[in-house]
Amino acid sequence: MAGAIAGAVGRVRDAVGVAAGRGVQWALRVRGGKGSGAPGLVTNRISPGLLPRVLGSFPEGVVVISGTAGKSTTTKMVAALLRAHGLRVFTNSSTANLPQGITSAVLDEGDWAGRVHADIAVLEMDEAFGAKIAGIYTARVVTLTNINLDDIARFESYERVIRLLSTVAGRATQAVVLNADDASLSRVARAVQAGERGVAVHRFGVAGTVMEAQPYGLGYVRTEPERMPASDGTLVLSVSGRDAEITRGGASMPVTLPARGVHFAVDAAAAIETAHAVFGDAFDAALSARTLSTLEPVFGRGETVEIAGQRIECLLVQNTASFQLNIDAIGPARERVFLGVCDAEEDTSWLWTVHTESLGHVDIVGGPKADAMANRLAYDGVPFGTVDTDLIRAFEAFLALPAPSEGDKTVVFTSRSMRRIRGHYGLTSAEVRAKAGAR
Repeated sequence: MAGAIAGAVGRVRDAVGVAAGRGVQWALRVRGGKGSGAPGLVTNRISPGLLPRVLGSFPEGVVVISGTAGKSTTTKMVAALLRAHGLRVFTNSSTANLPQGITSAVLDEGDWAGRVHADIAVLEMDEAFGAKIAGIYTARVVTLTNINLDDIARFESYERVIRLLSTVAGRATQAVVLNADDASLSRVARAVQAGERGVAVHRFGVAGTVMEAQPYGLGYVRTEPERMPASDGTLVLSVSGRDAEITRGGASMPVTLPARGVHFAVDAAAAIETAHAVFGDAFDAALSARTLSTLEPVFGRGETVEIAGQRIECLLVQNTASFQLNIDAIGPARERVFLGVCDAEEDTSWLWTVHTESLGHVDIVGGPKADAMANRLAYDGVPFGTVDTDLIRAFEAFLALPAPSEGDKTVVFTSRSMRRIRGHYGLTSAEVRAKAGAR
């Protein structure tokens, strides 16, 4: 009797929490807000048991994606691969990787009681919060992308990040999928293999020629001195622009990436190995290659949009690694380049960890930290035009520049710059619309 009463009370709290969270969603939409966390935060406060119950309800389990960089793209890729193989997938949106963000996704996809009708969940989790809430979930598969320099700034020590991701990996019941080129994650692999739970370790990585073509590496805190042999997992054999050659188990998979850059090929390899960990012998390599080749970029990450009648390629840079890899991928041939730096922090020293020579030139540098960015460009000998600390005025000047003779105008911006520019023009207005299929 007591158990039945407790269950009924729990269901009532779930229903009230879902209703309250959806009320917050409605209020945000009316006011034009786009925050993904607030509705879930309200729901979690009212019904703290809802999220654990949802995470334990999927018949095929949960796949968790964590690490410093590449989480959003890898999560989108894994979700697409599992759907292509016939599973109904629940997933959280890009960057909504905290507990409240996951619950907000439940509000979007679930019924009045928060029940989500899907076979499997594919969840992007922040490395710190994935460890913090480890007690409320188990994962069929955990995939760890990397540990890069950005996490040292956030957590002060990569040792702490290793501990956090080891905790996340400890929630896996079937497999842990790891980046074979990241020496820090090798320690996580050894810890998993030393356990007695029978959890398999899967790996993905890049070939030696691919690594050698990256003069500043792939951004990892520590890189393994030797590359993984193709027989050990999923391997990126070559990358040229958006075209990548990936192999697994002897099967060659030509993949058209959602955007240029080796880092997107690494994300694709991670997704392929994760899907193989889920399906085993039922994994279809040809289907996977076709599926990945049709994906659009994750918000801001290499997508092409239209602003004021002009096609703009958007490259989001959030840390040293993403900045370096993105500008190395676009190369110096771009005719029109805008660089927007608009961060709240006073410390701009991280800009000096990026080698900017591959930009070739920058037409306009904009944002509150434009002077610091221009100073970095000058030391690298990269020519630049206007420097304007007013971000929107600088961007409007960029729009006024003549169109390039070929290709699109390119915008490289930090996350705050991206939000301000896109917010200024309005994501849902006729002036800004994603160019689906535009390459």
